[in-house]
Amino acid sequence: MSNIYINEPPTKGKVLLITTVGEFDIELWSKEAPLACRNFVQLCMEGYYDDTIFHRIVKGFCAQCGDPTGTGEGGESIYGQPFKDEFHQRLKFTRRGLVAMANGGQNDNASQFFFTLDRADELNNQNTIFGKVTGHTQYNLLRFNDIPTDKEDRPFDPPRIIKTEVLKNPFDDVIPREIKKKVINKETRKPKSQSVATKDFGLLSFGDEAEDEEEDITAVSKTIKIKSSHDVLTKDPKLSTESSLEVQGQRLEDVIQMGEGEVPSYDDAMAERVRNKLKRAHSPHGNKDEPHSKEAKSSSKLDELKREARKLRKELTRKETAKEDIKISN
Repeated sequence: MSNIYINEPPTKGKVLLITTVGEFDIELWSKEAPLACRNFVQLCMEGYYDDTIFHRIVKGFCAQCGDPTGTGEGGESIYGQPFKDEFHQRLKFTRRGLVAMANGGQNDNASQFFFTLDRADELNNQNTIFGKVTGHTQYNLLRFNDIPTDKEDRPFDPPRIIKTEVLKNPFDDVIPREIKKKVINKETRKPKSQSVATKDFGLLSFGDEAEDEEEDITAVSKTIKIKSSHDVLTKDPKLSTESSLEVQGQRLEDVIQMGEGEVPSYDDAMAERVRNKLKRAHSPHGNKDEPHSKEAKSSSKLDELKREARKLRKELTRKETAKEDIKISN
């Protein structure tokens, strides 16, 4: 057995198969069988074998898989067509644990492959050997012999490949085809148009009229400057251009500057305002023939002003009394 291992060439590349019967570390002879190894590595990277079954198990001979249909008649290579066989004088079916391509005849390799479960000299120069199961994972191969099958070597409860992982890729240029497609689409994607959107009035049944109206609106909008109500009302002498907040702030500032002893008496101002109104009320009206309704209105207004004056006098008297009390207490 040791002589067999010595005769086998060195491997380059490694793939891990995780199955329901255990894991399998597969080392590749990528130099001796480059077509088969490249095909196998790329299909593994793309997840092609994920969730596929071992559809054929011959006890003491082989366990075959790699068909997505699970029938043993499906599967495609990465080349788009079957590829040719690759034989090497140092690679022979002399033991258990070899990984080889399954085919339907000469140069008819696609995606299906198998593990040898024992020596199989009859397969020499018939099937391409491209890898081997290594390490302690070789012992998982013995479990295939315990799986019951029917007369056509199909297992009743077929084990399956859960997933594959490429641990060492021997080919620098091998990447999943999905990624290749995305890269190509990104390179060939047309840049977005930077042109400004324009109205196409030709698409409308009334396109000529709409276009003329659009031109008129554009011309008018350029010549007329739209003004706000504030801009228009600034010319009215009755209105103040200052805001109420600015006026209140100015009043507060004036009070602070005058000091506590110089605060203007708003009661005095109110009294003066009432006196002026009374004077206007007692002044004779020029027209003797004024309607009676106006005289009644002015008399009611006079009564209102008198009441307001009396109220103001009482308030002034109360405040003066309060000031005197404060002085006496001091």
